Amino acid sequence: MSQTSIKPALITKVIPESIAAEIGFESGDAIAAINGQQPRDLIDYQYICADEYLEIEVIDAKGKTHYIEIEKDYDQDLGLEFSTALFDGLIQCNNRCPFCFIDQQPPGKRDTLYFKDDDYRLSFLYGSYLTLTNITQREWKRIEQMRLSPLYVSVHATEPELRSRLLKNSRAGKILEQIRWFQERRLQIHAQVVVCPGINDGISLERTLLDLAKFHSGEIPAVASVAVVPVGLTRFRPVEDELIPVTTAKAEEVIDQVQEIQAKVRYTSGTNCIWLADEWFLIGRRELPPASEYEDYPQIGNGVGSIRHFISQFEAYVKEFLELNICLSTQRKLTWVVGNAVEKAFVAIANQLNQIEGLEVNMIPLSSSYWGQDITVTGLLTGQDLLEGLQGRDLGEGILLPSVMLKQGDNLFLDDMTLEDLSVQLETNIWPVAGVEELVLTAVGDRAGFQKEIAN
Repeated sequence: MSQTSIKPALITKVIPESIAAEIGFESGDAIAAINGQQPRDLIDYQYICADEYLEIEVIDAKGKTHYIEIEKDYDQDLGLEFSTALFDGLIQCNNRCPFCFIDQQPPGKRDTLYFKDDDYRLSFLYGSYLTLTNITQREWKRIEQMRLSPLYVSVHATEPELRSRLLKNSRAGKILEQIRWFQERRLQIHAQVVVCPGINDGISLERTLLDLAKFHSGEIPAVASVAVVPVGLTRFRPVEDELIPVTTAKAEEVIDQVQEIQAKVRYTSGTNCIWLADEWFLIGRRELPPASEYEDYPQIGNGVGSIRHFISQFEAYVKEFLELNICLSTQRKLTWVVGNAVEKAFVAIANQLNQIEGLEVNMIPLSSSYWGQDITVTGLLTGQDLLEGLQGRDLGEGILLPSVMLKQGDNLFLDDMTLEDLSVQLETNIWPVAGVEELVLTAVGDRAGFQKEIAN
């Protein structure tokens, strides 16, 4: 585990009209202690702040220390955002998984792209996956005492030797013992299995899924859900690795195998806990399952049902929109860029957008030459891919760009090209859009006006 000493929590944003705003907190201030305690991370901060009386030690941007007393409702948020969720440093990963995306990137990009974390706190706060191999006894105790559940765990295989081989870590074979630890304490995990053809597929995959399904029982199942995900490979991966890409035939094989296991689990428990990522159906050229198959979408953040959910939301929203019989005051032509993996699934969406009178949206699906992928999900498209795929085309008034291509809270693509640079080189407007409503309202060009009309 690689951690540094606890640093003051640097404030990057003060929410308007919040307690912190009323008191006079400013961006650039830092919290050194609350009620005499130094918070290690956002979890500590939230726990300590769940009190009616707070005495906060604050260091302002000039380095001067202030002491502030606050009385509030015990569950009332102060209204502060910080530069990081971890004030004592990142728990780094010491595994050497051959399929790790961090190791499949070119050198020379921004430092944050190469951070390999295995931090249970980021798993609890944001749903990132960890392996449980880098947790000390002290941290296990904290997970239990603070009831940090659910966590998101990369399992990959339950056979001890196979999991140790996949993670290249001798401690990795304890996974079933660790899941029992969660079960005994009525804590939960969401599991992930990245399938590597020829390594953990076939009989090994069946064993892994059936082992995990055994923990999906009781009022609080230790394994809340399992996502089965295809390995993703790029042209930058180490040449000596043993991995091979998932073919259409392999995707079809895995879909058939997992669906058979799903049926067994449903028969014995009355519910499902095993889910196939959307990519299997895209690679295997199969129809996506209906929305009803995904229950409450427990692994949507891992690409399980996200396309079906988006389509369902879009259909409901656009139906309401079209019922208003809105006609754009001027003709509007736009380009909507997506990864070619979703081309077939999103054709109907583009067609529905074009039912809005006065609007023409041209969907352009792209693959990634940057990563060396023939089939590419939208979130992996880079600025270079867009430049190569769109240069010289009629883009209309501009591009509707799914914001999943960009660094969260920033305008950087995965190849470090900025949104502004791409816009200049393509000589067009680019509008990042997140979600169904933003896509439609940006396309029609009057977010505020149409939002108000729909609300009424």
